[in-house]
Amino acid sequence: MTQKLKIRDLTLRDGQQSSFATRMTQNQIDRVLPFYKDANFYAMEVWGGAVPDSVMRYLGENPWDRLEKIKAVVGDVSKLTALSRGRNLFGYAPYTDEIIDGFCRCAIDSGLGIMRIFDALNDVNNVKSTIKYVKKYNGIADCAICYTIDPKPEVQPKKGLFACFKKSPVQKVIFTDAYFLEKARQMVELGADMITIKDMSGLIPPKRVYNLIQLLKNELHIPVDFHTHCTPGYGLASAVSAIAAKVDVLDTNIWNFSGGTGAPAIEFVYLFCKKMGVELDINMEAVQKINAELLNIRKELVEYDSSKKFPNPFNPLTDEIPAHIDALMDKAVAAALKVDEDALIDACHKIEEYYNFPEPNEVVKTAEIPGGMYSNMVAQLKALRSEDIMPEAMKLIPTVRRAAGLVPLVTPTSQIVGAQAVNCAIDLRNGKPMYTNCSNQFVSLIKGEYGTTPVAIDPEFRAKICGSPIETAYDTSKYKMQDNPTLPNGVKLAENEKEQLLLELFPGVAKEYLTKFKMAATPVPAPVVEQKAEETAAPVAAPAAPEAPAVEKMQIVGEVVNAPLPGRVFQLIAKVGDAVEAGQDVLILEAMKMENNIAATRKGTIRQIFVAEGDTVPAEGALFEIE
Repeated sequence: MTQKLKIRDLTLRDGQQSSFATRMTQNQIDRVLPFYKDANFYAMEVWGGAVPDSVMRYLGENPWDRLEKIKAVVGDVSKLTALSRGRNLFGYAPYTDEIIDGFCRCAIDSGLGIMRIFDALNDVNNVKSTIKYVKKYNGIADCAICYTIDPKPEVQPKKGLFACFKKSPVQKVIFTDAYFLEKARQMVELGADMITIKDMSGLIPPKRVYNLIQLLKNELHIPVDFHTHCTPGYGLASAVSAIAAKVDVLDTNIWNFSGGTGAPAIEFVYLFCKKMGVELDINMEAVQKINAELLNIRKELVEYDSSKKFPNPFNPLTDEIPAHIDALMDKAVAAALKVDEDALIDACHKIEEYYNFPEPNEVVKTAEIPGGMYSNMVAQLKALRSEDIMPEAMKLIPTVRRAAGLVPLVTPTSQIVGAQAVNCAIDLRNGKPMYTNCSNQFVSLIKGEYGTTPVAIDPEFRAKICGSPIETAYDTSKYKMQDNPTLPNGVKLAENEKEQLLLELFPGVAKEYLTKFKMAATPVPAPVVEQKAEETAAPVAAPAAPEAPAVEKMQIVGEVVNAPLPGRVFQLIAKVGDAVEAGQDVLILEAMKMENNIAATRKGTIRQIFVAEGDTVPAEGALFEIE
């Protein structure tokens, strides 16, 4: 029987998120949709991940509109896919079953066909509810095991002039094939329709993926999908190895959005499938039309381009492949079938080099982090004008990950660990101990509110971060729904279930987005001032609004509390005149999507607050004064 391979195209979600910080606008999406209708992909990942947050936060667009507009054009040709973080959905906190139910129903009603469900801790208990409700509303439950590896042993120098290095005590290997198989089995028992090996960091080498795919297919008897990235240099070779292992579905990007921090190119997969006798039911002519427009879009997104290295123009239907590249492809196929990992990687690297794809990123490989995490950290630090902290933060990521229970690095844990590494780097730069400043989400992770970590967290470390050594799970019975106020124009902030769900999943971002959208759509009418006929004097200009006082211009009589890190003022908890105790929260500073409570440093009264909600402040920027 001829082997058939289905393709899930990631270009419009993971592709743009990994390489362009999720900045594709709806207009740019609309320009390629007519061609997607003809491409005949098995599935198109278009939603989830960072898309719902980013389209509101950076583009001022409605996430539900994006899903519905894509469905309206593509129809039933390809199943639309979203990436969901289990009980966290698209947000950064666990949600109640009521919210998960409504979210799954609304998503499927809006056109979603497949929900890829994962948990950042590989805690299967966290995916139960989403599987249940996706299947309840006739969606396909695609359950992902997050692939990760045990960190390299830390080395410690011996004392002495001719010091050498010794490894720390040997630790039990956690992330074995048996570990991933057991997680997949548990998901199948819960009703998974397919299993994805989700290699968000691109760290799985060809031999490992070949063995793991065969193991899953032999033991589970449901379709297996393989998802990887090219960042550390394994991507294309591991994709060819997955095809050799008879994977059912392979995730790819289209040429101009592929490679580097993204997934392998469908064009390469098409050529390898031809050589391997694998049936690939894709309309490559339509794919090339998409690719032509993606080139224009990539040029428009140059500000966010994580590599800025464009692959050479290539059309596999019309362009001649040089003899030496064709020979390298033959070598790669032979190596994949023999599971000769070194030869396969070498051949694929030379092929990618010829077509000008980015070389392996050794920094990301060493830090063992996802490409999307890397590009988002760069973009967020750039927005905060703090790019200089990046090298120090990268070095600290493995250390923070170990302390956090060896969690896989995928949203939200990648964001939590990455932001905390930045906080720790700032702590060290300021001469303070690491973990002096911890985001609320990092505290919740260490406390146990995100679920059970792969390795137990040191109770002493938990006590240091949380104030108690006892692991405490999140109690959804205490969940409080977000406020839904009436705006000055008389319109409710959230007028329907979908808007209410945005408020629940993205409280600060959705509040800001919905407020601007609703106020612009229905502005507050200007007051009508009646004027007698004889009173026709020229109008007097209204006095200018007073300028917000600069700290240096005001008399300071108390203690000024400064921002420990750059960020945006998310919420003011206290107000001028409030009496506060030492350690009492005064405001919440959002940095890299993480919330950081800023507390009073001593007992006193809030004399001045120098910032307003929504303000961006630099590190050491003045926040408030306590008298």
